[in-house]
Amino acid sequence: MNKSKSEHLGITNPPRTLELDSGMLMGTGITVSEKRLKNLEGLFADENARASMDPETLVYSVQAHMPVGEGTPGGLFFGNTTVEPGKVGGEYFMTHGHFHANAGRAEYYWGIKGEGILILMDVHRTTWAERVFPGSLHYIPGNVAHRLANTGPVPLTVGACWHSDAGHNYEEIDRNGFSARLLEVDGAPKLVGVTR
Repeated sequence: MNKSKSEHLGITNPPRTLELDSGMLMGTGITVSEKRLKNLEGLFADENARASMDPETLVYSVQAHMPVGEGTPGGLFFGNTTVEPGKVGGEYFMTHGHFHANAGRAEYYWGIKGEGILILMDVHRTTWAERVFPGSLHYIPGNVAHRLANTGPVPLTVGACWHSDAGHNYEEIDRNGFSARLLEVDGAPKLVGVTR
């Protein structure tokens, strides 16, 4: 990033800010994407239940600041995901989930608002989970797929920082899914194994 001669020794406000209480990004160069039930065909176990719900129901949204091009080595991206409260059948609203395209790339998540579960699966299809809550910190190693689920009554917001050359491999999840699903069982979240 080259600065002009007139900017030398200058002090300015940053072009972006982070609202600490909500995790929301404000300023220039921030992208927003949303996923509604109509965009998530085949994601939930009970497809009939999903198809019977309002297709415009917001399931999750993502804000991101990507200061370099996707695929650029050595850069970092920063953002947040907000998963709305709700269930499809007995399965909590969740993100699509993915491995990284550059499979060895790691990522950090941290809980900002709400409560939920971070579902993790390695390349051997071993699946485990960590509770997410305000202040929780999650290191996601390379070669581990990850997905967020909201288990509470209010939106779950989670911050994230990842490599600009990590990319997303959604295709593996589309083909094979996770080896476990997070269901509400007797009023509490439980990972339930899926047979292939």
